[in-house]
Amino acid sequence: MTGNHQQHGDTELADTVRRFPQARVLVVGDVILDRYVTGAVSRMSPEAPIPVLRPNNRRATLGGSANVALNVATLGGHAVLVGVVGDDEAGAEIERLLAISPDTESALVVAKGRPTTAKTRFMAGSHQLLRLDEETVAPLDNDTAAAVLAKIEQCLQRTDIVVLSDYAKGVLCDDVLEAALAMAVRAGRTVIADPKRADFSAYRGATILTPNEHEVRAATRIDAEHDSEADRAGREALAATGGEAVLVTRSAKGLTLVRRDRDTLHLPTRAREVADVSGAGDTLVAALAVALGAGASLPDAARLANVTAGISVGKQGTATVTRHELLGALHMHDLAATDSKVATWEEAMTQVAAWHGMGLKVGFANGCFDLIHPGHVRLLSEARAACDRLIVALNTDASVKRLKGPTRPLQSETARAIVMASMAQVDLVTLFDEDTPLEMIQALKPDVLVKGSDYSVDQVVGADLVRGWGGQVVLVTLREGHSTTGTIRRMALPESEAVGT
Repeated sequence: MTGNHQQHGDTELADTVRRFPQARVLVVGDVILDRYVTGAVSRMSPEAPIPVLRPNNRRATLGGSANVALNVATLGGHAVLVGVVGDDEAGAEIERLLAISPDTESALVVAKGRPTTAKTRFMAGSHQLLRLDEETVAPLDNDTAAAVLAKIEQCLQRTDIVVLSDYAKGVLCDDVLEAALAMAVRAGRTVIADPKRADFSAYRGATILTPNEHEVRAATRIDAEHDSEADRAGREALAATGGEAVLVTRSAKGLTLVRRDRDTLHLPTRAREVADVSGAGDTLVAALAVALGAGASLPDAARLANVTAGISVGKQGTATVTRHELLGALHMHDLAATDSKVATWEEAMTQVAAWHGMGLKVGFANGCFDLIHPGHVRLLSEARAACDRLIVALNTDASVKRLKGPTRPLQSETARAIVMASMAQVDLVTLFDEDTPLEMIQALKPDVLVKGSDYSVDQVVGADLVRGWGGQVVLVTLREGHSTTGTIRRMALPESEAVGT
């Protein structure tokens, strides 16, 4: 795929991401509490050849199907979670974490006498010393299974996509799995099954199966290391489920999408670097579900899932991906190799923090900057003179269209960012998709906010924030007769008239 095709495709994918809030996803499966005890090791135990950990931090996060639901919500969709917790401390902690997660609706069943699945990792820095698993993998008793199925039936009415997140902890036991699939099929819902069983026929009725390389090998006895083998393994898995597609996740080798009566699609990984693969499968499944819920085709949903998983593995530990991060990755894909000045929101935040740590004054300017003219050059020069480092935030193509109309921008966000990054006065370029840069200003906390003098201070978006934390607002006097709109108007005039303007 050429760069131009990739850019066009990423722009279309970004449009889908903007529709993510339309997605309503029901997640059913094994809820897990992930605990982390982090500390330092300075000596070995005199009692046994093991390190002695001195803890200095403890935290808990949602894992298993709860992590899938959290990822759905973080990406902008609405998640409804059905699962089982025990009447214990870990169960209460899961409920608390769900309560503070926006757009995540808890529909959990409390099973007395059944422990909440909890995994505690003991860490020295990023190195895992030991994992303690507290769980049962026994199938649900009849009363609990009936309660889970009742919850599923209720929640199906207000959701469009169903994710079956199977971690083999007993919630998706034979009776529940079979009945849940039957209910979803009757309701006409798209079902994504993330399997743990070696017998894929147990998921018959699922629309899409998402096994990883190890899982598809265990089920089909075919090693999916190479594309041709992944294709063959995916087709065997498809025959077992009778569904529409199998998406094989292949770690560093990317994804393989096998569809019934269609060509196989192999997607290379979009990860820039790999820090930790924990939870990446949950993130991928969540992104796939949200994209389908937002109306994406299956290939486009797979592409978005691939990009999202690539962001996730670049983070330490079980991590979620935000809609802003995903949009940033799509906008920056071509730009990353073009100019090191171009950054995502998160990269810009990191850079600003580093500049602030060095005692540097950071300036911020924003705009469409469709056609660079002398007025822009003056604005950037005076902005840079008022600070030590200057960030320019560009409206994305979608944002420009909303502000300026369907014929704008004249240049794509990629072209505009490349031109802006070439300006000597500019130290960093980033993109924002909203109508105003308010959210970005809140995130970056610049010391100087720069705007043209055609605005008054009280009209400058974010001026009250910047002055509130001790910064200043600089209004640059603009040269008359220079504007992109004026240039476009002159270009539309007959040559004889344009010369005289």
